[in-house]
Amino acid sequence: MLNIRMNEVAVRALEPGGLAGATPVAELAPELREVLDEGIVRAGPALVFARRATRAHAPHAATEDLTAWECATNEIHLDDVVPVDVGCLEDGEPVISEADQVRMSRHGLGFALEVVRLVRALPEPVAVRCIVGANSTNGTFRFHRARPGESWLGPDVDGFLGDKLIVVDSGPASLGGTPW
Repeated sequence: MLNIRMNEVAVRALEPGGLAGATPVAELAPELREVLDEGIVRAGPALVFARRATRAHAPHAATEDLTAWECATNEIHLDDVVPVDVGCLEDGEPVISEADQVRMSRHGLGFALEVVRLVRALPEPVAVRCIVGANSTNGTFRFHRARPGESWLGPDVDGFLGDKLIVVDSGPASLGGTPW
């Protein structure tokens, strides 16, 4: 099962292409392709990008919020790896143009679809959620295992005012009725 949700800001930004507007893997920013080439591995009960597996302690299911741990460990700042211009206001706040926010969103969506492919190819695939966000100050990608009854963000993706938010959920069909 694959489920992609976008808030209205993201839908409008990605029109007219929508999902067809996702950056193809061959055209992703080089660092994003490197992360994909290295793969995804298990860190105890969690999933992590292989490049971060040796730097992050393995989480303990009994003592840690696994979803928060995965989101923090698997976070990628798209504005650091996608070719965008980041300006600076007088007060030091970064500023990213609308066109570059769309570029980050397209790279993030393409990257999310590839992360889903990698997780599905694991010996024991699990449900996963990818979260892409872009706004006038930054762009981020995060992913975590989808655990029943546990979510890193609320159900109302339109509540993220000003952010272009894309959520990609993938998992076995048997989890189809389970609220993530």
